[in-house]
Amino acid sequence: MLSMNLVIGKLPEAYAIFDPIVDVLPIIPVFFLLLAFVWQAAVSFR
Repeated sequence: MLSMNLVIGKLPEAYAIFDPIVDVLPIIPVFFLLLAFVWQAAVSFR
């Protein structure tokens, strides 16, 4: 049980390199919404 707590305690340090990716994640749905508008503009809102 002690070793499991040790592993969970080390996780934040292990995933520190992914912090920039996590910061960008909430913006991705907005990006897809904008992409849909750009795509419709490209096909002249058929």
